[in-house]
Amino acid sequence: MTETLDLARIDAALLQALMEKQAEFGSTGDGGIDRPVLTDNHKAARDWFRAELAERGYDVLVDNIGNLFGRIDLAGPDAPLVMIGSHLDSQPRGGRFDGAYGVVAALAAIETWRNEAKARGETPSCNYVIADWMNEEGARFQPSLLGSSVFAGGLTREFALARTDRDGLSVEAELNRTGYMGSDPAPQPDIYLEIHIEGDDKMEKAGARIAPFVRHWGALKVRIEVTGEQNHTGPTPMEDRHDAVLGAAYIIAKVRELADTASDTLFTSVARVDISPNSPNIVPGKAILFAELRAPEPAMLEWSEAELRAALPGLAEKAAVSAEIVSVDRRPAGRFDARLVALAERAADDFGYPRIAIDTIGGHDAVAVNAILPSIVVAVPSVNGVIHRNDEYTSPEDLNAGGDVLVEMIRRIDRAGGNLDKAAGASA
Repeated sequence: MTETLDLARIDAALLQALMEKQAEFGSTGDGGIDRPVLTDNHKAARDWFRAELAERGYDVLVDNIGNLFGRIDLAGPDAPLVMIGSHLDSQPRGGRFDGAYGVVAALAAIETWRNEAKARGETPSCNYVIADWMNEEGARFQPSLLGSSVFAGGLTREFALARTDRDGLSVEAELNRTGYMGSDPAPQPDIYLEIHIEGDDKMEKAGARIAPFVRHWGALKVRIEVTGEQNHTGPTPMEDRHDAVLGAAYIIAKVRELADTASDTLFTSVARVDISPNSPNIVPGKAILFAELRAPEPAMLEWSEAELRAALPGLAEKAAVSAEIVSVDRRPAGRFDARLVALAERAADDFGYPRIAIDTIGGHDAVAVNAILPSIVVAVPSVNGVIHRNDEYTSPEDLNAGGDVLVEMIRRIDRAGGNLDKAAGASA
């Protein structure tokens, strides 16, 4: 184990202050926050964070899809660039840790390393940039990971700008309205680090405080349009009804059945249904389902999609409606960089923090970025595995432990001149 005196711990007071301040924006008063992307609450949080970056000497950049970056050059123009970040947008009535922890911890960790390097008389060998990605959550605009996917080339900017919310407002319009339609060139990092709460109880059950994600599951985001015939819920004979919601119900049950058929290797949901005209006195004429299929292996996703497509005609016929898959957003499964996994494990061991290695089923911006450069997500526990809810909670002690590991990863990468093979394998 590395001598404890040589380790740099996160500036816990700074991390706590930043966490408390960001939670004010969109606070729901019950521990949660409500700041879906490009809403006024989200703009307020970004404006505050932007000011924090500028005040501390970071160059603030906003690219043409609304990703916010804070760059600080500590080692000259040709030095390796390490990016650290996550997102400040939340789910509707979501939690105050998901995403936001990764953004403010990035600032606290870089500031900690700057101060430590200065105190030790070291000249950093890397430059750093903090990322606050636009629309990680995908709550208002689909698909999720929108800003990071455009950054990584997985989606086109034109596609992303054209996404609309329930009210027909586009990403392009809302970027312009909130002042986050930028024109700065996006930074081109060599490494990407992200720290996050787990969103499951595996860490708690194992007694672990740190968990690098080894694999990220793939996902299919399937939009299904069910078309029936609008009519009166009173006099219309039952045998004459073409109820789009009844058809949707059969499809929802089938989506769940797929997961039950493939226990522990396929997770499914239909978490949003848009009904038209959505009146209690009208047989619904239209229902749009937002289904998700998640699995660690491509073959399972292929099987589940094929099963769903094959079942749709018969399910629709039972309700005397039609059903069509109108779009599928695909996110491939994959593995994070093994050197960064090893580096996170080494850092956890240096501090004596119990650790496990796990998969992430949920999406993260690092999943998109991982397609073009070495990336990692490192998790800390969420109490009872709660995420996307107002009572989502991670203790200050675990937030600090994650910050310690992040600082130590930065320190090792910096001392290795950005060489991950050396950083993951060398002693401190």
